[in-house]
Amino acid sequence: MKLKAKIVSLFLIAVAFSAFSQKVDLQDGDLLFQDMDCGPLCDAIEAVTEGYNGNDFSHMGMIYHKNDMLYVIEAAGSAVRLTTLEKFSENTAKPMYVGRLKKQYNNLIPLAISFSLQQMGVPYDDEYVYDNGSYYCSELIYDAFLFANSGKPFFRLYPMTYKQPDTNEFFPAWVEYYKSIGAAIPEGLPGCNPGGISVSDKIEIIGTIPTGNN
Repeated sequence: MKLKAKIVSLFLIAVAFSAFSQKVDLQDGDLLFQDMDCGPLCDAIEAVTEGYNGNDFSHMGMIYHKNDMLYVIEAAGSAVRLTTLEKFSENTAKPMYVGRLKKQYNNLIPLAISFSLQQMGVPYDDEYVYDNGSYYCSELIYDAFLFANSGKPFFRLYPMTYKQPDTNEFFPAWVEYYKSIGAAIPEGLPGCNPGGISVSDKIEIIGTIPTGNN
């Protein structure tokens, strides 16, 4: 009987996971969260933040429909840009989590998208410093909804850390990175990250979608 109960339990878990992973009908304003596995820097980002359900997220973007095609507005590469969903999904081999604003905030989506589109070509924020005239991925999303919410914070900023958990030592990858760009490590300055936004009480994680590398 115990074995039978265990089998039934495993079956129910599998069914629940399958339902969660089913195809999601993406809407404008949906937020996509990725675990990019881009090496030591992604590992360092993920080590100091915890995303939805304990997942590691190192990148994010926002869904936008244009001419019957799905795009992702993202700050990546050298600047803020529009990327096809197909191309965006090639960043990772892991399913992408989809966050959707709760219904009471839907009125903010058009303004957030409009703001983001106006930032096309704004340089990527290599220094990861908030409000310095450039954008990293979650910073763009933060400012988009800050603007849409009439200048009142919608998501939250936190003191950023580049140190290894439970130590006073910086991750070697960050030390090397900031040395390479000739900038000081912005330890303790306010900022945001994909993991933090994924656990915001302003959104609901509604499922996952497969990637181009699955």
